[in-house]
Amino acid sequence: MRKPENQLEIFKYKGEPIKITLGTITMIGICTFLIVIATFTQIKIPHFLSASGNLFNMGEGLTKNVHGYLYIPQIPVIIFIAGLMGRIFGTLSVLVYITLGLFFYPIFALGGGLKYVLEYNFGYILAYVPSVFLTGTILNHGYNIKNILKASIIGVLTIHIIGIIYSAFISIVSSGNDLSILGTILIQSGWKILYDLIFSAIAIVMAHFTKKILWLIMC
Repeated sequence: MRKPENQLEIFKYKGEPIKITLGTITMIGICTFLIVIATFTQIKIPHFLSASGNLFNMGEGLTKNVHGYLYIPQIPVIIFIAGLMGRIFGTLSVLVYITLGLFFYPIFALGGGLKYVLEYNFGYILAYVPSVFLTGTILNHGYNIKNILKASIIGVLTIHIIGIIYSAFISIVSSGNDLSILGTILIQSGWKILYDLIFSAIAIVMAHFTKKILWLIMC
């Protein structure tokens, strides 16, 4: 008989067929809902940078001053899902979110629909897929400090690098305003990267303990 933890870790990533159960479908739905909530959540946190950090506030409208930063925790939630669900279930959760936003409901930050692929920030959303997969792959080897830090860094940077490249590509294709694209990149990948790294590491630890709680419930 499988141990509860093995039931939650059905995929061993060695070619076994994917088994979708009612429980996994429910968890995928919950994780998708978490992403939607995070998309429209703003947390005001102290901005520990000096006035020199104003460069990253160009056209942002999010940082009211250097002492208060409105942070959107979407990326840490994505990393949390990778830590909780693993690379396969986590990727499915993200794909459901993207599919809903493109074809059914306006659940992205600026709306939804197929036209959203032309938005500068869509690359960040698209990057959730490889980010979750890579993060889950790393954490599949354990939740020690090394793997937590490695997963956080790779997961977060994957999103930001792909997001920046996609934004630049859309700007070139649409002959967009350079200041507009720069403003978008600064909003999405300015000092926010640092916050994303910190909170993503915390999110992985939370995911690990959440899994343990689920195991106890299943016992």
